[in-house]
Amino acid sequence: MKFQNILTNSKIQCTICPRKCVLQEEQRGFCHVRKNFNGQIVLDTYGYNTGLAVDPIEKKPLYQFYPTTGVLSFGTLGCNMGCQFCQNWQTTKNKSDPKSLNYNSPQDIVAIALKHNCKSVAFTYNDPIIFFEYALDCAKLCHQFGIKTVAVTSGYINPEPAKEFFSYMDAANIDLKGFSEKFYTKNCLAKLEPVLDTIKYACNQTDCHVELTTMLIEGENDSEEELKAECEWILNNVGADVPLHFSAFFPRYKFENRKATEFSTLLKAYKIAKEVGLNYVYTGNITNIQTSTTYCKNCGKGVIVRNGYQLLEYNLDNSGRCKFCATQCDGRF
Repeated sequence: MKFQNILTNSKIQCTICPRKCVLQEEQRGFCHVRKNFNGQIVLDTYGYNTGLAVDPIEKKPLYQFYPTTGVLSFGTLGCNMGCQFCQNWQTTKNKSDPKSLNYNSPQDIVAIALKHNCKSVAFTYNDPIIFFEYALDCAKLCHQFGIKTVAVTSGYINPEPAKEFFSYMDAANIDLKGFSEKFYTKNCLAKLEPVLDTIKYACNQTDCHVELTTMLIEGENDSEEELKAECEWILNNVGADVPLHFSAFFPRYKFENRKATEFSTLLKAYKIAKEVGLNYVYTGNITNIQTSTTYCKNCGKGVIVRNGYQLLEYNLDNSGRCKFCATQCDGRF
């Protein structure tokens, strides 16, 4: 098994993510699904998933990766993040026996994707970093059949496993949950810096198409100062052409008594990102045509006009160039 350090006869360290959990025999890591079994890190959830769904790729959200195509989505149990506001807490915090779930081998996943004419398969709902082996075995087989692979991840992964992980991902949406160590420490029980390192690596050193998402929680990560700092970091470290999505928080888990995010908060963030100079900015999970549309970075006209996940206009040619001025739109088309 890769990405582990044997410390003593009874202790082993998992090195997939920055937590670097030190585990005694039969002990589980923070994620709850990776454990020490006979001196090896074992993934309890390999092959077991919480259900399969065919989604529009825009739901991941990926707005500039083969727009309007179908993606087969699935996830497992557990997570290596400790987000107090988790929107999928019923599965990420679920400590049930995974053998009570559906079982689908990588071969099953490919067969289902082909049956439903899915352009891609997405590892999502919980973080594929913790079901690393299952995700990568699926990804490798998908590529043999011409199926693209997508990771929806918080990016909380160590540098060495990140190299292998992203080498098999055609696209990723990385969840940049906020832009302060205080927010990550308090609300995610994690650190910001490793996530920023993952974003820089995936954007600058791989062929993976990357889009970013920040879910805004009013009073926690939505100050103008923090939003501007985030957008300036993106501009200076990965460039103006990496798409950024701002999504709304809804009361869940330990934040169930907090109010849902207003659209005005998303719009404020959208405007800040545009003012900083990011070319592709979106608001998600609250429908708005203006802020769901992809605009040409040269002429400013709408090249992919959306109302939520509904396509209203498509003004790109077959190579992804703007039909109005022939400027290439960044992404995969």
